[in-house]
Amino acid sequence: MHLLKLNNKIFRTTQVYLDKLLKEYGLSSGSYPYLLILMENEGISQNQISKELGCDKAMSTRTIIKLIKLGYLDRKEDEDDSRAYKLFLTDKAKDTIPKVLKEIYGLVHLITADLSDQEKSVTIDSLSKVLDNIKNMKIEE
Repeated sequence: MHLLKLNNKIFRTTQVYLDKLLKEYGLSSGSYPYLLILMENEGISQNQISKELGCDKAMSTRTIIKLIKLGYLDRKEDEDDSRAYKLFLTDKAKDTIPKVLKEIYGLVHLITADLSDQEKSVTIDSLSKVLDNIKNMKIEE
């Protein structure tokens, strides 16, 4: 239980911290990952973003609509599938992303300040394995 408790506390604390840092941009800990994914994959669909982030389509739709209203995203109808939309970053998003990344890197520096490079590497490797194990679990109904 200690691992789960620690993981939950780390997650919630970083969310709260990021929400405060990103408030000036109108972003939150739940919305900035959409911008980062599009930074690497402009023109992907809402469904692809949902899969990439591991969240449901309804949540993605709400977040994407918010980001469009804030002027961070443009949504264009997919020429091959009129039911789908491709997403693109606006100039505002392209200007804001480096600032957001600076805030995130600052947070990572703060939370890993007492760790050696080796400890950081081991922690990341270990948590990656834990995540892979969770993804591979079959949940029985």
